[in-house]
Amino acid sequence: MARAATASQAGYFLERSDDEHADAVGKVYDHRIIARLGAYLVPVMGKIIFSLVAMLVVSVTQVAAPYFIKAAIDGPILSGDLTGLYLIVAIFLANAGIGFVALYFQTYLMTEIGQTILHDLRMDMFSHIQRLSLRFFDRTEAGRMISRLQSDVTSLQELVTNGLIMTIGDVLTVVGIIIVMFTLNPTMSLLTYAVVPLLVIFSVYWRAGARRAYREVRRIWSRTVSNLAENVNGVRIVQSFTREKYNLERFERINNSYFEASDRAVKLASQFTPAVEMINAGAVALIVWYGGNLVLGQEMTPGVLVAFILYVTRFFEPIRDISMRYTIFQSAMVSGERIFEVLDLKSFVNDKPDAKPIPPIEGEVVLDHVSFTYDGETPVLRDVSLHVKAGMTVALVGHTGAGKSTIINLISRFYDVTEGSIKIDGIDIRDVRMESLRRQIAIVLQDPFLFSDSIRENIRYGRLDATDEEVIAVAKAVNAHDFIMASQFKYFTDVHERGVGLSMGQRQLISFARALIADPKIIVLDEATSNIDTRTEHLIQEAIRTILKGRTAFVIAHRLSTIKEADLVVVMDHGRIVEMGTHDELLAMRGYYFKLYTMVFRYQPPAAAGG
Repeated sequence: MARAATASQAGYFLERSDDEHADAVGKVYDHRIIARLGAYLVPVMGKIIFSLVAMLVVSVTQVAAPYFIKAAIDGPILSGDLTGLYLIVAIFLANAGIGFVALYFQTYLMTEIGQTILHDLRMDMFSHIQRLSLRFFDRTEAGRMISRLQSDVTSLQELVTNGLIMTIGDVLTVVGIIIVMFTLNPTMSLLTYAVVPLLVIFSVYWRAGARRAYREVRRIWSRTVSNLAENVNGVRIVQSFTREKYNLERFERINNSYFEASDRAVKLASQFTPAVEMINAGAVALIVWYGGNLVLGQEMTPGVLVAFILYVTRFFEPIRDISMRYTIFQSAMVSGERIFEVLDLKSFVNDKPDAKPIPPIEGEVVLDHVSFTYDGETPVLRDVSLHVKAGMTVALVGHTGAGKSTIINLISRFYDVTEGSIKIDGIDIRDVRMESLRRQIAIVLQDPFLFSDSIRENIRYGRLDATDEEVIAVAKAVNAHDFIMASQFKYFTDVHERGVGLSMGQRQLISFARALIADPKIIVLDEATSNIDTRTEHLIQEAIRTILKGRTAFVIAHRLSTIKEADLVVVMDHGRIVEMGTHDELLAMRGYYFKLYTMVFRYQPPAAAGG
């Protein structure tokens, strides 16, 4: 038997939680991440080359500036040559102007390169996530995916703009300074580098502490965001059980932990720059002492001494910046791993290489000895066979966990059967393209999801090329037109996230209109009337009687009114079909359905039961 893959299989689910990623130290350089990132650099390679050229020009102008000052002191200033001084000043200003222009293009291009990569990565991730099968989303929190789309992609962008390219520029500057200093005075250059081991020792010590501190900040920040999201999403439950004070105290503890961890990290970060400045000051003091003696002994010109002081100051700036970027590289490597882990995820449900679009369907559905398991071990459906003729309305009834929702998920091919087959109009749905199949199936869920847009656009979501007249027509068909026209901006009234501001019945009516405007041949109602008040349900039932004519419908029903009007009632228990027939036929059998009826359906209010 073809077993469904389990979560342990690499590539199908996120292998590490965000907490584990937060605890991960991360390499400073991971060639696999850089190689994958390289694919996003290819389209902007021209800009990268231009940026590197501009960076080289910036480095040259920065290295040249102290040399011009040295030339001015040792030449025109000591000799009293005013014309020569003006000339060197003009050259100095021209050098600064060239550096300004080059720095502008370098900064602009790096920012544009980073934004391009940010855009392309997010587009690829969003596109890939939308194609993943529902099995993945069953096991993955939405917040984790949003985190990877936002913070992790931004971290990689920072690596490109402030990490790799800026580090290359700093290295070029350091190399240039070393060459010029050796040219001016090799002995004094070696004296300058004597303090470098001290800087290296301190940097290693500082990086070890910074790594622990920022790892702790990321870990506690993840807990803070998780707690905040949980309380915002569950605010109604919080208020109904008067848990505000307890939750506030709990959040305060977590928030205080984040503050303390951040404070430790900030204190540690604040140590680095003063320490580097102190080492820099020590190097300058050595140069002033040693070089001053050489100048007094007329073994070195004053201009060389001044140039050396300026070069020493500039020498430590890029070294300090490179050390500070250590955490950027570490964070980016971890973020890159998280991003490409998502992009490497495989979908359980895929089109075959030779899959063709399904032709317009009539709506005949056949389940042939279908078995299914979500986790590869626990069976949810067991040898289910069902033949539904085109245009029939089928009511699926049974206790929670009987397998009703699984059947409609399989018909829409959100999952693939473990055994057996599902055919529509005699065609195995695994042999056709999913997009062409789902365009002819509409689903209305128990908890309707509306998007942050106008009522009109939420209805047109079912068919984007629908005209305003068609939108109004389907709204009238499901009895939604009246309450829409009573809204402030009618069909252009904004619907807030998840339909906040509308009643459950109004949201459900809009979701019906959205499904019906697609003009599907198969309609699935997943307990679509279970949360509706009696009056609204009457409006929906009235619309359904007209709209379902000529369409195949699968209805997961908790209302007797829906069940009584079905052409076929399928009774399920523990993943099997135990009875089938019309409502009256099943009552006459006095079997499993009769027990359900006597325990649940017969005690519904008369209006809800259809009078």
